[in-house]
Amino acid sequence: MARVVSQQESPATVATAVGVSERTVRKWVARYAAEAEAGLADRPCRPHRSPGATPPLLVSWVAQLRRQRWTGAEIAQALQLSASTVARLLRRQGLARLRALEPPVPVQRYEWARPGELVHLDVKKLGRIGRVGHRISGDRRSRVRGIGWEYVHVAIDDASRLAYVAVLRDEGSVTTTQFWWRARAWFRRHGLRVRRVLTDNGSGYVSTRFARLCRSLGVRHLRTRPYTPRTNGKAERFIQTLLREWAYRRAYPSSPSVPWWPRTISWRFTPSAPPARGGLPAQASVSTALPGYLRAIRSAATCAISVHGRSTLMCGASWPAATRSARRRRPIAAGSLPSSAKI
Repeated sequence: MARVVSQQESPATVATAVGVSERTVRKWVARYAAEAEAGLADRPCRPHRSPGATPPLLVSWVAQLRRQRWTGAEIAQALQLSASTVARLLRRQGLARLRALEPPVPVQRYEWARPGELVHLDVKKLGRIGRVGHRISGDRRSRVRGIGWEYVHVAIDDASRLAYVAVLRDEGSVTTTQFWWRARAWFRRHGLRVRRVLTDNGSGYVSTRFARLCRSLGVRHLRTRPYTPRTNGKAERFIQTLLREWAYRRAYPSSPSVPWWPRTISWRFTPSAPPARGGLPAQASVSTALPGYLRAIRSAATCAISVHGRSTLMCGASWPAATRSARRRRPIAAGSLPSSAKI
């Protein structure tokens, strides 16, 4: 364009030299003559008029129905539009996902001050192992169908993170109630008087049997809102720890070969308090404020785990010591941990 304007070359000569059409050269020269350098900026390729575009009224109706949680197919049928048109309009307005209809819920973290004030209950359904699965091999074609399930029941204290875990055969009302009876008794033996229990709305927890047991124990039963698992987040997070450091830690050929508790797990109580001024970690400063039975445990993970009625107690101890204690049916005392304890 500079050669056409300043050097007075013909548009055909310049077009041949730069490899474009003569019409393109004349177009840019006309833009420069009309708007100077502002006319050389890139312009959108969208046409000035679109007679076949969806009318703005229909676009607003699509957005209004979507905010009432209508699906794209329902909107298309109600407004006599194609499904692809509705999907394009929803994408353009940022309403394609249901989560975009409501603002994200702010995270509200909480922690009860005293152990026993609240215990979280939850169940994790795990498939029984018939061979090495797709998590290790990456092959989903070879599955063992109809082998059944195992259910990991978890009870964890809100303040101290003291946990009781049992691998049971189902999640029905009888099994869930029996688990809660044993977990509450186990917490009681460790000095925790349970006052409240928080569960989701599973069939075992909403049963009359479970409610009757809570009333007889004098425990207040709290339930989370439907489809709100974050309320029971401490149990959910502990289950993730179990899956990562126990269930999926290694490749197991079958379910009976899975140990009750792995040697490699080292789950520790990590409070949210900041470090103390004197240089001591927050873990030490918080543990000194806990009662005596928890000060003895300190930062070691304390967890009872049972598989189909066989139970053992681990206080951060090594695996052989814990199994020997399980055979004797006597828990390892927190103050008499072996030298191999992970503290």
